Amino acid sequence: MDFFTRLRSFARRSWPWLRIPFWIGMGLLFGFVLPYTLVLNKRVQDRFNDLVFAVPTRVYARPLPLAADMPMTPAALELELTFAGYSKDGHGQVAGSWLKQGERYTITSRGYAGPDGGELPKRIRVSLGKGTVQSVQDAASGKKIALAHLDPARIATLYGATQEERRFVHLADVPPLLLSGLQAVEDRDFKHHIGIDFSAIARAAFANLRAGHTVQGGSTLTQQLVRNLFLSRDQNFTRKINEALMSLLLEAHYSKGRILEAYVNDVFLGQQGSQAVHGFAAASEFYFGRRLEDLRPQEIALLVGMVKGPSYYDPRRSPERALIRRNLVLQEFATTGLLTAAQENAAQAAPLDIVSNGQLPHNRFPAFMQLVRTQIIADFDEQALRDGNLSIFTTLDPAAQLYAEQAITSAMKSLGKRADPLQAAAVVTNAQTGSVLAVVGSRDPGDQGFNRALDARRPIGSTIKPFVYLVALTQPDRWNLASLLDDSPISMRQPDGSVWTPQNDDNQSHGQLPMVDALAKSWNLATIHLGLAVGLPRIQSFLQSFGLADVHPSPSLLIGALDLAPLQLAQLYQYLAADGHALPLVAVRGVVDGNGRTIKRYQVQGGSGEYQQAVRLTTWAMQQVAVYGTASSIGNSGLAWLHAAGKTGTSNDTRDSWFAGFTGEHLAVFWMGRDDNRSTGLFGATGALRAWRDLFAKLPTRPLSTSPGDGLEMAWINPADGKRTDPQCTGARQVPVVAGSLSADTEGCFWQGVRSLFGGDNPPATSSAPSVPADSSMRN
Repeated sequence: MDFFTRLRSFARRSWPWLRIPFWIGMGLLFGFVLPYTLVLNKRVQDRFNDLVFAVPTRVYARPLPLAADMPMTPAALELELTFAGYSKDGHGQVAGSWLKQGERYTITSRGYAGPDGGELPKRIRVSLGKGTVQSVQDAASGKKIALAHLDPARIATLYGATQEERRFVHLADVPPLLLSGLQAVEDRDFKHHIGIDFSAIARAAFANLRAGHTVQGGSTLTQQLVRNLFLSRDQNFTRKINEALMSLLLEAHYSKGRILEAYVNDVFLGQQGSQAVHGFAAASEFYFGRRLEDLRPQEIALLVGMVKGPSYYDPRRSPERALIRRNLVLQEFATTGLLTAAQENAAQAAPLDIVSNGQLPHNRFPAFMQLVRTQIIADFDEQALRDGNLSIFTTLDPAAQLYAEQAITSAMKSLGKRADPLQAAAVVTNAQTGSVLAVVGSRDPGDQGFNRALDARRPIGSTIKPFVYLVALTQPDRWNLASLLDDSPISMRQPDGSVWTPQNDDNQSHGQLPMVDALAKSWNLATIHLGLAVGLPRIQSFLQSFGLADVHPSPSLLIGALDLAPLQLAQLYQYLAADGHALPLVAVRGVVDGNGRTIKRYQVQGGSGEYQQAVRLTTWAMQQVAVYGTASSIGNSGLAWLHAAGKTGTSNDTRDSWFAGFTGEHLAVFWMGRDDNRSTGLFGATGALRAWRDLFAKLPTRPLSTSPGDGLEMAWINPADGKRTDPQCTGARQVPVVAGSLSADTEGCFWQGVRSLFGGDNPPATSSAPSVPADSSMRN
């Protein structure tokens, strides 16, 4: 009997016993394995076909302008560079780095695209001196540059349902060394295997067996991607089977390039709080503050090395461990021919160069971000912001923001235990454009809770007074800064039958005094008499023109019975700082989509201005507040050169301390008070003004001009009657007046002698800087 005959005979005899396993196997195949594989196949295809890496909406500060004569100090410039993620590497040759030599800085910018176009990367040399930029030059040619911008710092990220940080890149935009190096270290047979590399599994098993513990993995890049996209981290048999099947299915449906691109954008590379850093592009910014295409070999090697364990090799927490891993990867790069020996040696000798602050701020400035949301919500709803892939360019000035925060902290510290129950808020704007540069909503700048800068409406005290005087000065035929005001006591019966008897802060009256002195010293009685003469309805109407509600035309309005938030008060004072231009305060410059197209630009159209002569007169009077009035500590603190204009404010029973003041470039409003509305014991000059001074002691700015401006002339006035006189007359004072509003005739000094001879009243003290009573800083 031949072999085949015996085989057929054996099959006939054994068939009953083989049929059972066969049909069981077939049943499992068609009843479970095949349907299960089809389910996995659909899941893989659906997920991968819809795989659009959600890029969160990013929020940026304003780009830092650099031009000759622009105010700038070394401290402010270095703060800006640090906050924008620039590294001080001693060379300043790589994008996102800088070098300092005395007060000369060599900076290599990264370039940016924004709503106004943007700029290409460039290497510039910036020289500082005397508080300004002396020159800006091209670092290579030495040619002067009229204006350069540094790319804006990212200040916040608006997330969807998950807090992941990504920056999607196409393979064509990824450095070739990263793609080749990643495969050399993680999956050398990536281009050839079918999703599972059996030879790699065998090598890993042998290496681990020889070492006695796990030293090498056999997972392919495809398996790692499947694990990240579809599976949990559980180490069990079911997960491993699913991983293998899904890897095979992924390779069956998609090209190697598609899979590699997904991996490059999805791989987990770090964590900052609740933020997960996914993808090499996001990790590049997070660790080095630079774009992926600008990375050097040693930096690429570190990121590739961190794939093995982002937490274990975290260069901030474990720099020595990260350095060893990086150098091992560089060695692999050289072994596989990706780097020459010289390149490997140079890269291994380089430091890690990790930026100190990761470039993934979730919401560093919550008070400012609330204003941003408020201003864009009409154009972009929450869903649009969550869907992401937008870039919001704001007006935030990092130096102004950080210095404002520090100013509140230092002012609180100077108050000692009195500061314990206090809260604070601040708003800083560009005096000429209305751009909001900084918002602080709490004494704790990172507080995500109640935003006092936007939402705390408190009585503004004497900060209302400049607007009472402004309305009066719009009638130059009736009032000028030398007009005599009555500071005598006043009593008025209220609608409820009570008697209102306001007082000056020193509980005294001061008779007849020039308007400029009444404002500088913040006398309540003189202001009330003036406001009643001007007419409460006119003052109410003027304030309402700024969009303010609940402006009640009662006499108490004249001395601050109006509840406003710091942002609202800043809007009022912006009118003065901008020379009579009613500019809305804006926090957003524009919004750009994922393709770099500007889809919304926020621009302010300034008009020709109104009541400018009255505004300039009021501003000049407010400058006297800082010279000899209630804010004279500005000059005494070494800030006299700013020629700042401002006004202190204190509400009843010293519950609220205010100061609003501006220079030629910046307006800042500070508030201090208690959330429970109890007395603080602080006046405007002893609380909020401290923070204002601390801010402008650091913030680079321009002084405010002391020139009266177009349409005005300086006139010598006899303060006893407000008429023109000769400069040499006793007590004569020079004040600006509307040109042509006073008679050209002067009364001379004769009548002063006649009044003195016959016992007439002596004129009040009339020097250009009258003596200040010892307690003047305590007045509001």
